[in-house]
Amino acid sequence: MDKKYESLFTPWKIGNVEIKNRIVLCPMGGTSLFGWMEPHHLDKDATDFIMNLAKNNVGLLIPGIAPLKNLIGGQWLYKSKRTFKKLKPFTDEIHKTGAKLFVQLTAGFGRSFSIPNSLAPILKSKVLTNILKPVINLPYLCASPSKLPSRWLAGYTCREIKVKEIKKMVEAFAKTAKLCKDAGVDGVEIHAVHEGYLIDQFTLPYTNNRTDEYGGSFENRYRFAVDIVKAIKEVCGKDYPVSLRYSVVSKTKGFCEGAMPNEKYVEVGRDMEESEKAAKYLQDAGYDMLNADNGTYDAWYWAHPPVYMPMNCNLSDVSHIKKYVDIPVVCAGRMEPEVAAKAIKNNEIDAMGVARQFLADGEWVTKLMEDRIEDILPCICCHNACLTMAHYKGVSNDQPMQDSKHMSRCALNPTTMDGGKFDIKPAKKQKKIAIIGGGIGGMETARVATLRGHKVTIYEKTDKLGGVFVSAAALSFKEKDRELIEWFKRQMKKLNIEIKFNTEITDISKLDADEVVIATGSVAKKINIPGIDKAIEAIDFLNGEKQVGKNVVIIGGGLSGCEIAYELYNQGKNPYIVEAKNDLMAVRGLCLANSSYLRDFFKTNNVPVYLESFVKEITDKGVVISDKNGKTTEIKADSVITAIGYNSNPIAKKSKHVHIVGDALEVGNLRTVIWRAWEVAEKI
Repeated sequence: MDKKYESLFTPWKIGNVEIKNRIVLCPMGGTSLFGWMEPHHLDKDATDFIMNLAKNNVGLLIPGIAPLKNLIGGQWLYKSKRTFKKLKPFTDEIHKTGAKLFVQLTAGFGRSFSIPNSLAPILKSKVLTNILKPVINLPYLCASPSKLPSRWLAGYTCREIKVKEIKKMVEAFAKTAKLCKDAGVDGVEIHAVHEGYLIDQFTLPYTNNRTDEYGGSFENRYRFAVDIVKAIKEVCGKDYPVSLRYSVVSKTKGFCEGAMPNEKYVEVGRDMEESEKAAKYLQDAGYDMLNADNGTYDAWYWAHPPVYMPMNCNLSDVSHIKKYVDIPVVCAGRMEPEVAAKAIKNNEIDAMGVARQFLADGEWVTKLMEDRIEDILPCICCHNACLTMAHYKGVSNDQPMQDSKHMSRCALNPTTMDGGKFDIKPAKKQKKIAIIGGGIGGMETARVATLRGHKVTIYEKTDKLGGVFVSAAALSFKEKDRELIEWFKRQMKKLNIEIKFNTEITDISKLDADEVVIATGSVAKKINIPGIDKAIEAIDFLNGEKQVGKNVVIIGGGLSGCEIAYELYNQGKNPYIVEAKNDLMAVRGLCLANSSYLRDFFKTNNVPVYLESFVKEITDKGVVISDKNGKTTEIKADSVITAIGYNSNPIAKKSKHVHIVGDALEVGNLRTVIWRAWEVAEKI
């Protein structure tokens, strides 16, 4: 192992519990040991996932949040005694690996509860709400410190939680923690004074308007969090470790509006001055560790950083807060091992918190230790499978119900939390497979098919692998995408997959193959307007084939158009976005953490956005647009880029021995491309 990582593999203590190294699995919704939306049980997908990480040298394992009550049915977790009896043998197996296990418990979500769009009409109807309460009590799940606007459902006001409900939750925390201790769990983590969840909403000035003992003064706002740790210590003993998930700074300007990195703004939540006081106050109350980052659901990209956020984005704030406490402090948020190791060595933090990288590659710690960094499948912060909670004007949470029930999957690694559906099994008969196209879909199909024992040949019409993803990865902030392409190239080489470059296939009947896979991607959509020949297609801009001037109009406010606008602004240019829909990036599956960053960025930096508008003409001076009321506006511009999407471009039809993958089948994202590749490769 490279010496620069050595400090990551030194022991440390949380209270009296010694952890063998400084790598911490941070909790992710969906990885709860007790299930997510189903009745409480010991979840096999979650236990398999956690056990694999334990066997791959993770020091401290903290699975995803376990609600005190079932989301469906509302049963208290502490009443499920059978579940905790089953937990004890699992905990024993974890300890055999040398890892330690904490269980994270949550009071709930408050105004941050991501109301599924399918349930939104129910909340708007008192009759339906009351009928469904025995099954799913939505007003209770949304209950907040005060009457507050929902983060997700426009126009819905969350009710104020009652004191007797708070007291019952405190009691439930203590009872559940005791059951965890009796099952051999090494500690519990309280979720949280963090990310704008329910307990955090009590602490923050802009979400707590109470006038009772839980509102007003600093001590009252933090009373809920303090009551919890005191109750746990009373029943579990003062030496039983209790960690706190903690947001150092809220990074929030107001409801549904976060702060950009390095932005000067007025904080409405917890600022650094209060955080210095709060961290010490919570430590003195009994908390034994701060598992820290930044943000709220109004500034969600701090806690769930997309690719636009800087690497190690929370480190400076977390390392600052460590100066004010004597307990260990963990830092999470796009952490790099080399940077974390240096920070630990310099006593700036105590451990490195990592979450979604474990979904992409559960063996990454082992690979790091064995100097196989090039084999680590990188997380690209896309949230396309792990956190598909999309929100835009007119919808609350536009997440498919299947994704709501099965969170913490991975776009790049379908085997994660999949229940065995995507396990690689040897082929019954080896076949010769021809794959037309060397993009991500083609390469992933080739990789999986080869691992199953087939003989694969890729036919690529250009002189390089990666397809359209090479263009997408060309943006300056897509360094992880570029790492992914290189990872795929290495896999092709390691598996000795034959690749015929500069070979365009137009007639698949001439191929010497038992099965043919079409992975020819897509082509850009065209719009028929006067002057369209003056425009530059997005892919030509991304490839660097065509340059743009100072003022640039982007036709299309989907993800591609917005990322191009973001890139242009950072280059010092003046982008203008024209979008036909009533919001930017109004698409299912695109996580709010990603889309809200770009929306907030454009708002903060005054990037002109024209919604519900259409380009009528492209002229030598710019474009003429028309809004929904027919009003025309001329935007002066040096260049125009079209980013209105793509159409599938298969060179042959699907049949018994001809399969189609990736965008050639249906234009989507990396999740749809890679998961479809697995489905095809596993059936051949």
